[in-house]
Amino acid sequence: MTPSALRERLPYRANVGAVLFSRAGRVLVARRADLPNAEGTPGGWQLPQGGIDAGEDPAMAVLRELAEEIGTARAEIIGEHPDWLTYELPDALLGRALHGRYRGQKQRWFALRFLGRDDEIRLDADPHPEFDAWRWAELTELEALAVDFKRAVYRILAASFVRFARPDVPPQEAP
Repeated sequence: MTPSALRERLPYRANVGAVLFSRAGRVLVARRADLPNAEGTPGGWQLPQGGIDAGEDPAMAVLRELAEEIGTARAEIIGEHPDWLTYELPDALLGRALHGRYRGQKQRWFALRFLGRDDEIRLDADPHPEFDAWRWAELTELEALAVDFKRAVYRILAASFVRFARPDVPPQEAP
């Protein structure tokens, strides 16, 4: 079967994604454990994301996914992209990635503020970790860090969530 014929038969996987902002206004990116991990190689880094279970509310799913992928859900939702965003798998991954059952993903993206400490981020909390490293990055770096087929989504997210890419200002105490 040709890739285009296969693509037409396959649905999108419903998914949520987390743009997790630190108190300093930087974004958590994590390096995929299943890709070559040469430092500086583009494409190995991504934002936490994962599937939505049947009947699951997307806002609850994003917190669950954070707990599964980075070992903590110590975050609050501070924004949501208004539209579902999609990406298509490239032909080379079609029928292989995402268990071979999907053409790509239809994603609901959330901006979250991390409320914990860096040492609470545990990539080894899951018995099959998806990531082998993480770091805080500038929102403007997202597109360059992503694999080619996710870059358009990351470009949209950087524009949509730019208002959250600033340090938290603690409330002023009354005199």
